[in-house]
Amino acid sequence: MILEYDKEVDALYIRIQEVEVARTVEVEEGTNLDFDADGKLVVVEILNALERYKPQDLFRVSSEALALMEPV
Repeated sequence: MILEYDKEVDALYIRIQEVEVARTVEVEEGTNLDFDADGKLVVVEILNALERYKPQDLFRVSSEALALMEPV
């Protein structure tokens, strides 16, 4: 999973896979879900991210996520 932030357009992208997007669904104004050809979620896009959320909430990484990255 890759977390990307574009400060020029204030957009946060949570990319689950690097695959081609086949379909985008707007679930609410400024929040889009991208799906691949098999219907699997590949990207969550949040527009006007810092207008909607506090930076400390957007960019906090949970200890559980960090634990997944540690070698077993």
